[in-house]
Amino acid sequence: MKKLTKKRRAVEGKVDKTKEYSLQEAMALVKEVNTTKFDASVDLHVRLGIDPRKADQALRGTVSLPHGTGKTKRVLVFCTPDKVDEAKAAGADHVGLEDYIQKVTEGWMDVDVVIATPNVMAQLGKVARILGPRGLMPNPKTGTVTNDIAAAVQEVKKGKIAFRVDKFGIVHASVGRVSFTPEQLTENAFELLTTLVRMKPASAKGTYMKSIAVASTMSPGIAVDPKTIKI
Repeated sequence: MKKLTKKRRAVEGKVDKTKEYSLQEAMALVKEVNTTKFDASVDLHVRLGIDPRKADQALRGTVSLPHGTGKTKRVLVFCTPDKVDEAKAAGADHVGLEDYIQKVTEGWMDVDVVIATPNVMAQLGKVARILGPRGLMPNPKTGTVTNDIAAAVQEVKKGKIAFRVDKFGIVHASVGRVSFTPEQLTENAFELLTTLVRMKPASAKGTYMKSIAVASTMSPGIAVDPKTIKI
């Protein structure tokens, strides 16, 4: 523990808590202050000037990151037998219906993304209370309820991520790993920020992008100046 404390203390000194960095500076710095021995996730935290309690401001959506997330997503597809081969050929890790509904009911959750065809959604009511709180319930808005199973699976495997605003108006999303170059991290983050700007609700008043921070797993947070991001 003492070694970790010393490491953390050393990197904390490299981050000026009174400063807001440009996105490019923040992405270079987050690599420098990472203290983990593994390829940690780099996460973006964006506080928006919205009220998630209002239906039209409860943002959720997807974005395809140009450089992917650096992590292979485990995909579960709920579908009827006629779609099983298509899903498997596209790269789905788990494919089925009643057997996987049973597994999820029993506590199995070894997946990152769940996709379903529209004709099986009624049957997923049995596991909605399990998948919903984890952000895994298939939804047409995120492209995870579709008849084009192959395209949906392939997009996830290439780097498409889903995001949604939490009850505090903050979007949290992974935009890569510390092994990425600062340029790759910057381009991924910019793609997410551009998507959020496009999704700005018409009813949102005042400053929309209130604050942006970037951090890797167990690293100090680095504030980003929203004014330096030209979208």
